[in-house]
Amino acid sequence: MLINHDTRCALDAVVDLLNAGPADLAGLQGFVERHGISGVGALHERDLTAVHELRARFGQVFDAGSNEAAAELLNALVAGAGTTPRLTDHDGYDWHVHYFAPGASLAEHLAADGGMALAFLLVGGERQRLRRCAAPDCGRAFVDLSRNRSRRYCDGRTCGNRLHVAAYRARRREAAD
Repeated sequence: MLINHDTRCALDAVVDLLNAGPADLAGLQGFVERHGISGVGALHERDLTAVHELRARFGQVFDAGSNEAAAELLNALVAGAGTTPRLTDHDGYDWHVHYFAPGASLAEHLAADGGMALAFLLVGGERQRLRRCAAPDCGRAFVDLSRNRSRRYCDGRTCGNRLHVAAYRARRREAAD
């Protein structure tokens, strides 16, 4: 499945929101800037509250037990965001589609674009790419974009390496006994 730039950016924002959601307004502003989210006015406490609620809903999609359950969650998420697809070419980007309505809140913006990105994965038969880290003490979300869909850890240099080193040391201890 070809994942275009816009979908990838929306997926990255969803994963970042799930793994390191902003704790305060300054963190929320940093999230907006880090992901280049356009069309967002001044942020308020209600935006932070709405984004925290949205974070929980995205988590439910990642943890859904079936495509049907994920589809039901995504349908509700996207419908609640007032999805209004439109073509735009802002900020030096070529033509692309925004799914949020003009004047949408940050949470509506994220729900529309992130919800549609997740829906594209489901429609493409790729929902299994939505994963949680296999490290027992982690559980961070990630989208497995590897060619063979074999990624198991949120970050191979931290969680994956830590578990591989622990397994190696355990084998060495067994061999020494």
